[in-house]
Amino acid sequence: MPHPTGDRRLRIAVFGAGSIGCYLGGHLAQHADVTLIGRPSVLDGLHGGVTLSGGGRPAVHLPRHRLTLTTEPDAVADADCVLVTVKSAATATAGRELAGRLRPDAVVVSFQNGLHNTRLLRDELPGVTVLAGMVPYNVARTAPDTFHQGTGGALMLDGGAASAPLVAALTAAGLPVEPRDDMREVQHAKLLMNLNNAVNALSGLPLREQLGARPYRRCLALCQEEALAAFAAAGVRPARLGPAPARLMPRILRLPDGLFRRVAAAGLRVDAQARSSMWDDLEQGRATEVDGLQGEVVALAERHGLTAPVNARLAALVHEAERPGGRRSWSGPELLGAVRRT
Repeated sequence: MPHPTGDRRLRIAVFGAGSIGCYLGGHLAQHADVTLIGRPSVLDGLHGGVTLSGGGRPAVHLPRHRLTLTTEPDAVADADCVLVTVKSAATATAGRELAGRLRPDAVVVSFQNGLHNTRLLRDELPGVTVLAGMVPYNVARTAPDTFHQGTGGALMLDGGAASAPLVAALTAAGLPVEPRDDMREVQHAKLLMNLNNAVNALSGLPLREQLGARPYRRCLALCQEEALAAFAAAGVRPARLGPAPARLMPRILRLPDGLFRRVAAAGLRVDAQARSSMWDDLEQGRATEVDGLQGEVVALAERHGLTAPVNARLAALVHEAERPGGRRSWSGPELLGAVRRT
């Protein structure tokens, strides 16, 4: 992937452009040639352009002519870099769709939740440079053409020469980014954070309100404790992504509300519009990623002779909510009681 120079701007394709993909692609389009490849249900709302808000930056509107919109996978053919932002369950399919369409020197970056997407892409794309990436923040589609970053943090991706042009483009676009040499540990730490997605989706509340209520945080603390035990059995020490080491997070989550707010204020920025992507999936009647989050903890625990009943129960409740007529909003005490009865 060459460095963009002079009249040669970096060519970036976003494959599976949803909220995260449109947000990243929209910002990058100010400094690169960007193609958004996604479903008509997403792209049809963008014919007047894209508005990007949140993240501590003024809102910007990107005119339609600054972006290429398409549903066709063939649009990756000229890309220097392909950002994969599909849901985890669609990763292998995305790899097969990309196979045979990429330039030999193209770089593929997985900006997805979960632990195995980079490996799945490499399995489908032998000989292609595939890098791991991590998006720390929530992005919500607040209007057909508007994507809002509701929480903070810096993007992370594998360091080295292969990622350098993308890092430069992200930096130029004003998106904080950290090249890392420990993406395996970063992804495990992100999984710990993402275990809140199910709690938030079942609560029906904005993230800030849900995280402000101790019973919901106690549900998350139980999930994280099961995950940390499974990680330890697998020999993984998750990276420190916030103000405290991962192993201390369950204890912090159990603090009384006022004390939690004071402790969390140092590293947890959540605005009033933020909601989890899993909440949005339930709102839109889409399948969720719970099997790649809570389900991943359950599977990892079982592989090492452990159990993860709280994560299993939350996954079952989310699957129930995915079914027609199965959706309900759980209060904090109700949800805590449900997972503690496992």
